[in-house]
Amino acid sequence: MKNCKRNSGSLWLSLVALLLAGCLFSLPSVAQPESGQPADARRELMQTLPGVTPDYWRDVQGGVSGTTSSRSPGANTLIMVEGEQWRTWRNQWVSPGGLIALGGSASALLLFWLLFGPVKLEHPRTGRKLERWTRMDRTIHWYVASLFIILGFTGLMLLYAKWFLQPILPGGIWAAFMTAAKNIHNYLGPLFALGLLAMIIKWIRHNAFNLVDLKWFAKGGGIVGKGHPPAGYLNGGEKVWFWIVTLVGLTVVISGLVADFPNFGQGRETMQTTLLVHGVGALILMAASFGHIYIGTAGTEGAFEGMKTGYVDESWAKQHHDLWYEAVKDQAISESELEAQKTGTTKSQTQAS
Repeated sequence: MKNCKRNSGSLWLSLVALLLAGCLFSLPSVAQPESGQPADARRELMQTLPGVTPDYWRDVQGGVSGTTSSRSPGANTLIMVEGEQWRTWRNQWVSPGGLIALGGSASALLLFWLLFGPVKLEHPRTGRKLERWTRMDRTIHWYVASLFIILGFTGLMLLYAKWFLQPILPGGIWAAFMTAAKNIHNYLGPLFALGLLAMIIKWIRHNAFNLVDLKWFAKGGGIVGKGHPPAGYLNGGEKVWFWIVTLVGLTVVISGLVADFPNFGQGRETMQTTLLVHGVGALILMAASFGHIYIGTAGTEGAFEGMKTGYVDESWAKQHHDLWYEAVKDQAISESELEAQKTGTTKSQTQAS
């Protein structure tokens, strides 16, 4: 019973001490009557603790490691100065810069469409088709494109949604939405990396620049002067897009994987740097992709059907890739022959099954 009373007394003393400490921490700053300078009650209390000196506080505020008893990377620093620097770069430079890049790209394409309109076929369709993209080409393209769109959307939500969605969504829905966006982005990133590598390996042999591309650039892809500039299997603009996707895409993938797998020894500073690189690269890639999407859909008559079906009309091939057309024009087939090929493939598959 005495032990119980003693323990009860110790417990009450501890609670009283905690309450007094809480009161001290909640006190506002007051003026010292002698010097007239404000006195921070919390700092005065903390500075009375054993081993806490002005040098220690300078180390804490300067982000010096070793200000905690932990030996884990990042956890041995009480205040991470780099974290505030990262937040400044993200909120004051990357986020506004991304909006400028995306908005500027979309506005430029809209202005171009209003001034020049889509590129129409100069001659009527012949009805004869040339295979431009194999089934493997189209599979890789749509695999990468689909993941790119999903990753782009979720990434933009992680970067910007707090400004326009958080104020209007209930807390629980907002938390669930952002958690889903983060998990989708993290888990699909490595799958996108595999598709990007497959695309690079499949198409790199077609994307070496040559003198024909210089002439294509000199005529602005057909905007400057009269007539469409000559082009082989891929024109200069398509090659530029390939190398943007390759170089910037690999940068985004590598930085994303570093952030996606934080269990390989990289510290917080490394993670923060790679997140900035990842964000900048991804925004550049998305802004550039607007041009690719526009040219491949509404901007050029007949371009989308090539990636949709694998085949293009002779008139389209002759107008946009005349050198390639001359090399493969003897392989052109009529629409009826193309349908017969598809029917024959279906029949053989049916018989095999």
